[in-house]
Amino acid sequence: MSEPLILSLDQGTTSTRAILFDAKGAPIAEAGRPLEQFFPRDGWVEHDAEEIFQACVEVLREAVAKSGRPIEQVTAIGVTNQRETVVIWDKATGKPIHRAIVWQDRRTAETCERLRAAGKEGLVTSITGLLLDPYFSGTKIAWLLNEVEGARARAEAGELLAGTMDTWVIWRLTGGKVHATDATNASRTMLFDLKAQAWSPEMAQMLGVPTSLLPEVKDCAADYGDTEPQLLGRAVPIRGVAGDQQAALMGQGCIRAGEMKATYGTGCFLLVNTGEHLAPSRSRLLTTVAARLGGRTTYALEGSIFIAGAALQWVNSGFGVEGGGAGVEKLARTAREEHGVVLVPAFTGLGAPWWDANARGALFGMTRDTGLAEIAHAAFDACALQTRDLIEAMRADAPGAFGKDVELRIDGGMSRSAWFSQRLADLTGIAVGRASYLETTALGAALFAGIGAGVYADATEAAAARPSTERLEPALNTHAREAAYARWLDAVARVRTNA
Repeated sequence: MSEPLILSLDQGTTSTRAILFDAKGAPIAEAGRPLEQFFPRDGWVEHDAEEIFQACVEVLREAVAKSGRPIEQVTAIGVTNQRETVVIWDKATGKPIHRAIVWQDRRTAETCERLRAAGKEGLVTSITGLLLDPYFSGTKIAWLLNEVEGARARAEAGELLAGTMDTWVIWRLTGGKVHATDATNASRTMLFDLKAQAWSPEMAQMLGVPTSLLPEVKDCAADYGDTEPQLLGRAVPIRGVAGDQQAALMGQGCIRAGEMKATYGTGCFLLVNTGEHLAPSRSRLLTTVAARLGGRTTYALEGSIFIAGAALQWVNSGFGVEGGGAGVEKLARTAREEHGVVLVPAFTGLGAPWWDANARGALFGMTRDTGLAEIAHAAFDACALQTRDLIEAMRADAPGAFGKDVELRIDGGMSRSAWFSQRLADLTGIAVGRASYLETTALGAALFAGIGAGVYADATEAAAARPSTERLEPALNTHAREAAYARWLDAVARVRTNA
């Protein structure tokens, strides 16, 4: 019998990729396409959902073709996705009624403020584990229903469907046969009851979202139908789905309480597994689903940074620095020591633990001899210092997770840099575990699909396929670390509008 292969579809914020893995978690072939982003107004971010689907089909085909393996050898597909990005489409034609609204989009900030002023945030958090913020999908769906002509009437007539990118892609891949999502993605919509593990009628009424629009919620390893035969040459089972950060949590092997990871992409997302304990946060972190397997739900605390790698892109495009992130790093490493420059990259507001949608970016501490190298250095430090914000909040909410041997497992684009990884350990004061294979999001989706297809018996067996890590210990002295963090907190206080 031929070796089972698992095809992972990773639909992200700036690209769509497919990676073919073997049962040992080793990548065999991959393909990718960049994704265009649209910025119609300040704080608004959109994607073309049709472009996303076409790219998905292209990269799935290309990855299989590059591998030289027959499509019959592909046992299953796992899907992972940018979580809160949402689209509404016509059930009959499959045509989106508007561009997809991206997780970064802030157009519903006023709606969230109005609900907060009405005293609704406590109820929202108690039901969903989330905060009232435009980051989540629910107010985006409501905006589309209210602002697209005729949309609300069509939704109430049962003519429309809604979903995050996993739901949209699965619906299209299966020829409209399956309208489903998994519990991790559902838990990011602000419409999902964490305790009941079902859509919340109370939240749907509060936000004005008919539940008839919403997909069926399944486990992370489950039957999501089969692809249409003509798309890939045969019908391939879709057996695993998870939002990108929960997929990375799985890909990093963080399946036990107290294990944590951070993924550095456009933004940064830090999750600590809390097991079957649904831990409420007193530090304005999010309580979310880590995974749901066999009907058993495990939870996580999550902190979200809106701008991480995007800060390096800002230096690239705004100052004409060539060479991508590597070029910014090369420049940053020439910066003067103790330069004192602080960048707060609140370009689309501040995420956890501040949750200030109206904050905007700023540079502080510049002097006559400040140069571009110091600004580049500050962009990297901003990522590390925002991570420390999250760690401090998690220390308060889950002190049991911070024993002597605590390790922050990292992945994503920025973790390719050994220099940044060490800087992260220095500024957070926590050991950093740098994955030898960085595409842990795609790997996690493949592992979930492997469980769903019977390649792995359970999560423990699947997690054994995770990559090894290099452990980096903090090397910066405590005084320098705390001085840098004090400057950071002062700068954040200056840009906040809700202090």
